[in-house]
Amino acid sequence: MSSTTSVAASDLLRHRSFLFFLLSRSLSRFAGMMAAVAIGWQLYAITGSAFDLGMVGLVQFLPTALLVFVAGHAADRFERKRVVQLCQVVEALTALFLAVSTYMGCLNPLQIYLATFVIGIAGAFESPAIAALLPLVTPQGSLQRATAISSGAGQIAVITGPALGGLAYAFAPSLPYAIVVVFWLAGAILTGAIVVIAQGPKEETSSDDDLYAGVRFIRSNPAILGTISLDLFAVLFGGVVALLPIYASDILQTGPLGLGILRAAPAVGALLMTAWLAHHSITSHVGLRMFQAVIVFGAATVVFALSQWMWLSVLALALLGAADVVSVVIRFSLVQLATPDDMRGRVGAVNFLFINASNQLGQFESGVTAALFGTVPAAVLGGVGTIAIALLWMRLFPSLRKVERLE
Repeated sequence: MSSTTSVAASDLLRHRSFLFFLLSRSLSRFAGMMAAVAIGWQLYAITGSAFDLGMVGLVQFLPTALLVFVAGHAADRFERKRVVQLCQVVEALTALFLAVSTYMGCLNPLQIYLATFVIGIAGAFESPAIAALLPLVTPQGSLQRATAISSGAGQIAVITGPALGGLAYAFAPSLPYAIVVVFWLAGAILTGAIVVIAQGPKEETSSDDDLYAGVRFIRSNPAILGTISLDLFAVLFGGVVALLPIYASDILQTGPLGLGILRAAPAVGALLMTAWLAHHSITSHVGLRMFQAVIVFGAATVVFALSQWMWLSVLALALLGAADVVSVVIRFSLVQLATPDDMRGRVGAVNFLFINASNQLGQFESGVTAALFGTVPAAVLGGVGTIAIALLWMRLFPSLRKVERLE
């Protein structure tokens, strides 16, 4: 795919397969965010234990770590839209179990953990398959723009999904699960309607049945290795979001309303940047722009860490979210375009594992450093660490820094 024949955003949204893909992925993201909120609130209401609440994230992450190679191989071995469709049906059935059990008043913590584990398994298979599907439903030259639009739709889910889930839970604890069932089933129907762009005849290779071919491919390709590892370490050090409750309560003293505004600020910044990228593709110096975006991410983290004013903190978080979207769009496009179609599932599974690990470990790192050094020093250290990683990676992966175009 080349970036020389770009498709306008409006034309891209009229492309039926991409529109079906976008709606299906958005419904899955909405469903996942709503389910996470409902599960967290319900588990805490039953147990009153912060430890039990924290275990939910671990239980959902474990399938990704355990099944990374199998899930990636499935995305390359079988028809990708069918893999996604099956995962969405499994997720819907699991949500139906939660809805019925909650309505009947017989749901216990063990059942919640088991349901969360099943959703995690489905997500582990769905994510690499849907990532590998995107290049097959976008017209030639439009992957960067399609990625930006897809990321924007995901940000809308991040902003509104938890609020919708909380509102539904307030009416009835079983209601968010019922809505989630509808969303996942609708997503499965839309996924089934996707028609992929015709590919050339596939040649059988010795790596087709190799679970670890994706890892070897990443190791042999410095640009992809640098891209994926940059995400892991940059987010690992820059996980300031985990400290927002402390900032809202003790530093900015804004209370729960301020916390909500702080949590929404990165997503709002990301959404605004997505709207800009949907109409203005990055056409040159894309490798350098990616590193610059990560450096801006780190600098914004430092500004937020040191800020004593609410308006400056919100602005820094919005800038952080905008920079993150630029980095995400370039990184995803680079990985997809540099990876052969028959390897995208396995490479995507490793990438998904790195993203999940960076998010989870980033929260852990922020909490540990805050406990050791204090909240503000920990946040500053995270931002400085992100900048240092970007500068170091520019030296370690010069081929990545010199990437000129997405093609």
